[in-house]
Amino acid sequence: MVIQKNIKKLSETKVRKRQDVTEDLMLLWIEKPDGFTFKPGQYCTIGMDGIERAYSIVSAPHEDLLELFIELVPLPEGMLTPKLWTLKIGDSLTIRPRAKGIFTLDLNFSNQLLVATVTGIVPYVSYIRDYIHHKNKGHRFYVFQGSSYKHEFTYDSELISLSSQYPELISYIPTISRPNERLNDGWHGVTGRVNLILETYMEKFGLSSDDTIVYACGHPQMIEDIKNKLNPNGFVIKEERYWKED
Repeated sequence: MVIQKNIKKLSETKVRKRQDVTEDLMLLWIEKPDGFTFKPGQYCTIGMDGIERAYSIVSAPHEDLLELFIELVPLPEGMLTPKLWTLKIGDSLTIRPRAKGIFTLDLNFSNQLLVATVTGIVPYVSYIRDYIHHKNKGHRFYVFQGSSYKHEFTYDSELISLSSQYPELISYIPTISRPNERLNDGWHGVTGRVNLILETYMEKFGLSSDDTIVYACGHPQMIEDIKNKLNPNGFVIKEERYWKED
């Protein structure tokens, strides 16, 4: 995203809650401006000191606050996130009055295959919260999330709990790519890059292009690898690229 210098159309919002997940991952809850609406999978554009960036929204539309999952990009590359890391409850931000984005849910397919790296999980949490809130039926979500370290998953507890409550609706498969490092001591789950394990699990779950849509959100190389593998087999793939550019 480019720096935005025109602030005439900006609204103001305030921080209502903050949770530091790691030194470079943060959850932020901000006020939802009056009249602000969005679809699950869309993003809001927030800013400080005239610098703006777009962040996908974790929360579902019915929730009172806008929940964001943000990764720090340090100086000198990072321009906005170092400022965001100074925020305290009650501090102000600017926000564009409209949410945007087309990385939204397509319920024309009964199987929803959601693949993410770290913060790429954001739109999927919004999808699932909204789907459950509206008591929809007839679809199944297969959520795959890859990270280097187990502490980066962040929404794993929520997704594991939901998969236990709604076993017919949600399957959640987190995987780490560096199982031998100390920070992953005690990990007994799946290992390997998420794009490398995906086809094995798709075969296990019996997913085909006839009734499955694939969403890929996060690291560009992960997305390209998935497209190269699945496009020839006729899968419809939606993508949203997250990268450490700030």
